[in-house]
Amino acid sequence: MSPQSYLLGIDVGTTGAKALLCDQAGQVKASATTGYPILTPRPLWTEQHPADWWAATVKSIRQLLAETEIAPGQVVGVGLTGQMHGLVLLDAQGQVLRPCIMWNDQRTAAQCAAITRDVGAGRLLQLTGNPVLPGFTAPKIAWVREHEPDIYRRTARVLLPKDYVRYRLTDSFFSEVSDASGTSLFDVGQRRWSDEMLQAVGVPRSWLPEVTESPVVSAHVSPSAARETGLLAGTPVVGGGGDQAAQAVGTGIIAEGVVSVTIGTSGVVFAASDTYRVEPQGRLHAFCHAVPGMWHLMGVMLSAGGSFRWYRDALGGQEQSQAAQTGRDPYDLLTGAAAEVPPGCEGLIFLPYLTGERTPYPDPNARGVFFGLTLRHSKAHLTRAVLEGVSYGLRDSLELMRDLGLTIAQVRASGGGARSPLWRQILADIFEAEIATVNVTEGAAYGAALLAAVGAGVYDSVAEACQVAIQVTGSTRPGPASAVYADYYPCYRALYPALAPQFEALAQVVGRHS
Repeated sequence: MSPQSYLLGIDVGTTGAKALLCDQAGQVKASATTGYPILTPRPLWTEQHPADWWAATVKSIRQLLAETEIAPGQVVGVGLTGQMHGLVLLDAQGQVLRPCIMWNDQRTAAQCAAITRDVGAGRLLQLTGNPVLPGFTAPKIAWVREHEPDIYRRTARVLLPKDYVRYRLTDSFFSEVSDASGTSLFDVGQRRWSDEMLQAVGVPRSWLPEVTESPVVSAHVSPSAARETGLLAGTPVVGGGGDQAAQAVGTGIIAEGVVSVTIGTSGVVFAASDTYRVEPQGRLHAFCHAVPGMWHLMGVMLSAGGSFRWYRDALGGQEQSQAAQTGRDPYDLLTGAAAEVPPGCEGLIFLPYLTGERTPYPDPNARGVFFGLTLRHSKAHLTRAVLEGVSYGLRDSLELMRDLGLTIAQVRASGGGARSPLWRQILADIFEAEIATVNVTEGAAYGAALLAAVGAGVYDSVAEACQVAIQVTGSTRPGPASAVYADYYPCYRALYPALAPQFEALAQVVGRHS
């Protein structure tokens, strides 16, 4: 294959469509992102127009090709990724029937309860690897059936967001196993649509696309899409992956023993698994991985980096003023002072439940807490307690994974929080595991491009692609503070069960007076 060949990864994200070009060695040539709006027609509802995704995708691809002056024929494969769980409904002519109901939409609590009652909570976990959650696709279909019966009657196709862009790119209807796993319609263990779930939700099999493994070529760029995007007609398009699975490929989380922790606004703990493992209470997500024949487990904390951002905005005014005068990062100023505080913060513990919680406590009423305050505690103690509290919460997901028999040899950290040397050391000490950083920061679009490289024949496997493209650039090992945190962690774990009744009582009081 020509050394001038490139792979294109497309990420249909929550706030914009990103296009990324990398060469055969995995070196990123360029990327471009085009934004689009999120609609909130009612409180707790979130929607987007699929046409906006396509327009943004076209613009991002054209911008890339223009900036890099890469010829269309040099792009030898396309991979797709994007936001999971969204509901796109098409009629028999392939026209969109209503705006997409997004992953973070919360309108479907009643439908989730009904599906759980009809199928049974245990059977749901056995089949789909997860409880039915409001963000998932199946309860959204049930909601449309109940509240928009005319739309439901006219429906001929159900697609996920990235698969709608695939349809516009190729005129073909396909999905792949990792994204399909988040619909509550998929038999995750058998890697196929579940007839039992389709019947329970009232979804004809004809509505759903064929499902492939993630690196498999599922379609090719159509002549009409070639004219719009500037790509070459006939360019192979692989299955791709859901955003978390694609991001895991892009950081080399493709074998048991290596786990990723992403500290953005939320926190995600992601582990590859050779076998289909289901957490007995459904506290971890269990999905098919984008690596053929593998699965993954995932825990989600709602306010990870978001907790530190709240702290900076609420209590870091002095550091922000100093940063404005000196050009330093206010986070660096805060963590610099926190580094002088001993591990454990002399008895101060922070619960990071500022927006409720998801793993291991799916509780929207959970709230943030500083526990153990004394006159001795300073602002630096509060800062370090936030970093430690988020790290304890992320360890909760790791412990659930360990309980399922996963060995954790290395944790690869990414996201804004991972840039802090202090936070990486705290993570290593609390996790009792090596914290590594890698040379890639481009996220899910990069993983999609690597999957495209496999489908295009550049590499024989996802493992080979990751071995060539991804290198560890730094390592932080557990230190003496691990023993301190081993004593404090049980105290942290005991706080939520003790406070949960009061979280519920407080929510009722707030509701009466709001």
